[in-house]
Amino acid sequence: MAGTFDGIDLKTTAKDWLDHFVAALNSGDAKKAAALFLTEGYWRDLLSLSWNFRTLKGPEGVEQYLSQDAKIGGDAITNLELQGEATTMELTKELTFIQAAFSFETPIAHGQGVVRLNQDPTTKQWLALTFYTGIEELKGYPEHVGPLRPKNTQAEREDRKTWKTHRAESVAYENRDPEVLIIGGGQSGLTAAARLGQLDIDTLIIERNPRIGDNWRNRYDFLTLHDPVWFDHLPYMPFPETWPVFPSKDKLADWLELYATAMELNVWTSSNVQGQPKYDETKKTWTVTIARSDGTTRTLHPTHLIIATSMPGEAYVPEFKGSDKFKGPIVHSTKFKSGGDHTQKKVLIIGCGTSALDIAQDLYEHDAEVTIVQRSTTTVVSSAAILNIVMRGMYDGTGPPTDVADLFNFSLPFPVSKKVHSIVAPIARQHDAALLEGLEKAGFALDEGPDGAGLLPKYVTRGGGYYIDVGGANLIVEGKVKVKQGKEVDYFEEDGVVFEDGSKLEADVIVLATGYKGMKSTVANLLGEEVASRTPPIWDVNKEGETNGLWKSTGYPHLWFHAGNLSFCRFYSKRLALQIKAQQVGIWKV
Repeated sequence: MAGTFDGIDLKTTAKDWLDHFVAALNSGDAKKAAALFLTEGYWRDLLSLSWNFRTLKGPEGVEQYLSQDAKIGGDAITNLELQGEATTMELTKELTFIQAAFSFETPIAHGQGVVRLNQDPTTKQWLALTFYTGIEELKGYPEHVGPLRPKNTQAEREDRKTWKTHRAESVAYENRDPEVLIIGGGQSGLTAAARLGQLDIDTLIIERNPRIGDNWRNRYDFLTLHDPVWFDHLPYMPFPETWPVFPSKDKLADWLELYATAMELNVWTSSNVQGQPKYDETKKTWTVTIARSDGTTRTLHPTHLIIATSMPGEAYVPEFKGSDKFKGPIVHSTKFKSGGDHTQKKVLIIGCGTSALDIAQDLYEHDAEVTIVQRSTTTVVSSAAILNIVMRGMYDGTGPPTDVADLFNFSLPFPVSKKVHSIVAPIARQHDAALLEGLEKAGFALDEGPDGAGLLPKYVTRGGGYYIDVGGANLIVEGKVKVKQGKEVDYFEEDGVVFEDGSKLEADVIVLATGYKGMKSTVANLLGEEVASRTPPIWDVNKEGETNGLWKSTGYPHLWFHAGNLSFCRFYSKRLALQIKAQQVGIWKV
């Protein structure tokens, strides 16, 4: 790959490609535009040419999108302007490219994009390996940030009411309905409400816990974030620069509570949906009855309903034969609090993902005798490898501002992102070689993620089955935490568990780190099976590589699903809010 870019004016090359693409659009020639893409090239478009998230592969996919699925025309995408300098990246021959960010316009929106160009070996023409277009702002409806922030001077208010009085009235909803009702006040609900608030969409969050942040606060005591802090910033309010790289769950919980207050989000805590919300096809509104903490009920009629109750959903508790005979406590990981509750006990943990290893570490540090029952395989990577290899130069404290890092990160179509991670993951595995070898010697079964691409593609497709090591893996290597691998549980006895091979492990306590039912189960419980059956699967990716079900139209009127880790919530909350705003102001007629 040496000399690939010798004599190449990077910025001019990128500008020429963009000019040719615009010229093809202006002429209405879908085939000509599609010819600017490699056979293994991709266009990821978030809401620019359709109210959907699309990833199109190769000239054929791009041509179909432009000629059939989207409306092509001279004003479809205009005013493409390079932003900053073009750069290069050389990973493999296939993944050697010129990379440049640009701004653009559509008839209704301003957007940002990224193009990555790879040179065709035969024609020597620079063609698109990836092309990303995503809207960032609806024309005439900007966010109230920066120079557009409100003055909010109390003395200038015509009604002469104080800010405090306005906030109390806003939260009360005495004489009005919210435009959007969000069920769930975790990171998903908060980020959606924050984005909607900056677009003047009246939004109410209902949260069943007494305090915002309790969904984190109530988890096991020693839980910390396993992603670096730079990956987890919230919209508009990044974490303080004094924060540790891997904050504790209680620190995050308090920040979420502070965030709700600082962002002036309308929240009803200790509140639950009563009965099933119903959608009126004629009025185009929902009817939702809410039970409040003071014993009263309120019936609201929002236009939009966002389910933000977390992607995993409710705890999955398998029915094990003989579990009623076990004399000790059986607790799901969601209810586990502290290893200090089980000092000098024999504890069996069924499961081998993040919660299992975190809890095992906590138990060991409180003098429990711990064995993990690993029934399948786990992808393991150290937190050092995540920080210094996987997220290096992007979310490690040395990278660009978060919005720029997000632009480049989320501009990668999933198939290409997976290829990039298939190159990065082996480097991380080499970094972690001693750890991984030690785990295998201890009987802990490993996998390398989908197609060897490591943890992040596994998260996107499965949402679990991985562990970012913050100490638990080393305890297995050192023999301080035992492993029972590859054997299914047959039945429980009063003092332990018997496996399919006839072996038995004694236990005083059993922790079920057995995962969750999934968000679709929550949707069915909240809205009924009929509504749930009309919505798509949630999580994993579709045939194009776009995430199923989340952040875009569910196919059911005015019903949206929002979930994901902190970075996904940060990025996709904006796309969700733009779609709702477009419907509310009549840009997107439904």
